[in-house]
This record gives sequence, structure tokens and C-alpha cells, in this order.
Amino acid sequence: MTFPLIVGDWYSDVMKSIPDGQLFSLRAVFDGLPRIIEKLPTTLLLTAGGALFGILLALVFAIVKINRVKVLYPIQVVFVSFLRGTPILVQLMLTYYGIPLVLKALNLRYGTHFDINSIPASVFAVVAFAFNEAAYASETIRAAILSVNEGEIEAARSLGMTNAQVYRRVIIPNAAVVATPTLINSLIGLTKGTSLAFSAGVVEVFAQAQILGGADYRYFERFISVALVYWVVNIVIEMFGRWIEGRMEIPVPDTNAITKGDLI
Repeated sequence: MTFPLIVGDWYSDVMKSIPDGQLFSLRAVFDGLPRIIEKLPTTLLLTAGGALFGILLALVFAIVKINRVKVLYPIQVVFVSFLRGTPILVQLMLTYYGIPLVLKALNLRYGTHFDINSIPASVFAVVAFAFNEAAYASETIRAAILSVNEGEIEAARSLGMTNAQVYRRVIIPNAAVVATPTLINSLIGLTKGTSLAFSAGVVEVFAQAQILGGADYRYFERFISVALVYWVVNIVIEMFGRWIEGRMEIPVPDTNAITKGDLI
């Protein structure tokens, strides 16, 4: 069931009461919202996929850079420099046209049977967004990891923990507290960046607004509609980020209460 059907006839009745001007139509701003929101799951899927895989790649990039892993370190430096130094739209196009070429080469070389035409365009978009997110988030995560108290790390190693256990139980939980606010801002930027996915043939909220604008030439009104959708989504993400920060916040003990208790 589509979103316009969910809102029902009552929404159409409300739209009739909104002025419909010739130069600027306030009605066009709101009557397109249901059809734009209908594509919101696609936008959220691109955001979630890019953020999830991007954070995992960013963690790998940060660890490789901190430990200066042989062979991988120079590759990581060049790769991150390229991602940070080129526009996301260019990276999206390189992914959209590059991955099919790689799969065709594998089919010719090794006799595999990858069905390139069956791969959704959203997959290419998620890959591009994930790598771009990883390039920027890796520096945030690296700085957060380096901010962890050396004493806690040494204490964990003195207990016999392996490097993997130290990262999993000490470094990553502490670094997450430091990195979360910046990563939430990056998530908001990624959400807005998904509007470029229409270049790869993905119909998300921005592409839907363009389609509606092309039908009645009310482009300005449709872009106001999609701006409102992005605005609300990012407000929700910001509120979610604040909730996470509150959950991760380490309470500071009340020293005055402890002192008074000791005196009593």
C-alpha cells in the first residue's frame, strides 16, 4: 500500500482549502508531500547502508593508519586521499560504471556468470556512499582512539588481554563516546548526500520531487516539499544522536555528597 493511499481522501480535502496561486502555489508544496514521502524508505536505506558499511571501513582505515600496517598503510593513505579529494558525485559515477566493468572482466577472465543487469542501482550508490563516509569518518575514529587513556590500555594488557580484546573491550567503547557527536553530524551530511543517488538512476525523495516538478513545472514548490522532508528527517536524526549521547554519557560522581557522607 502506497503512502498516498494511507493518508486517504481527507488529505485531498485539506489540500482544496489551501490557496493555489498562479505564480506560486502553496497547495503544490503540500499536495506532493505524500508522493515524495513514499520514496523516503529508499533514502533511509541508502543512508543506513552507507553509514553502516562506512563506519566499519572507517574503523579498518583508522586501525591501519594508527598501527602503520605494512603494505596496507600506503594503500590506505592513497585511497583515503583520493576519496577526500574528489567529489562524491564523481565517485558515484565511477562506482556506477566501474563495478559492472570489473564484473565483466571477471566473467571473461575466470568464466564466472555474474548477472550485471540484475544488480540494483541502489547497491552502487550504497558502495559509493560507504567509501566516501569511511574516508572522512576514519579520521574522526582515529582521533577518538588516540584520545583513550594509555593507563586503561596498559591495565587491560597487564590483565593478559590480547590486542583484539583490548580494542573490543577498552579502546572502541571509550572511543565511541568521543566520536559519536561528530559521527552523528556525518550521518546528517550523508542523508543530504543521498540526493545525488538520482544520478545513478535511484528514485529517492529528491528524484521523486524532480519527477513531480517535470509533470506540472512546479519545480520550486516541489523542491520546497523535499526540503521539508529532509529537514524533518535530519531533526529526528539529531534527536536520536542526542539520545545516544545521553545513554553513553559516563555520570560524574558527586564528590560533595561523598564528603558529606564520610563526615557523618
